[in-house]
Amino acid sequence: MRKFYVASSFQNQETVRIVSRQLKDQGYIQTYDWTKNKRASTFEELKEVGQAEKTAVMEADFLIVLLPAGKGSHIEFGIALGQGKKIFLYSHNNEVNNFETTSTFYHLSEVEKVIGTIDDLIEKVINSKC
Repeated sequence: MRKFYVASSFQNQETVRIVSRQLKDQGYIQTYDWTKNKRASTFEELKEVGQAEKTAVMEADFLIVLLPAGKGSHIEFGIALGQGKKIFLYSHNNEVNNFETTSTFYHLSEVEKVIGTIDDLIEKVINSKC
């Protein structure tokens, strides 16, 4: 079955868990669950977490980014993009299409924007055959 990684900010931990659980229930494999970590308090911890997350993105077949996302998530987005992986960019509102605040990279062909509910996101992932 296909492997996935979910990137987002700490404020979205519960949503990350919900998405991950629903995909795992469908037989997908999560490469790393960063929500089990507490916030790093040393540079060594930052390095360990960064390495684990980098490896997880590289091992995943596709990446899901839940907005709002922080700088780490956008670095993970870049790693996945550089590897030519499929990226699902999720927002509950239309913020990704706000020309004043969007990123140029959100609009590349490797990126599938999903706007709506978490159920819409899960359906889009499953129907994409990822």
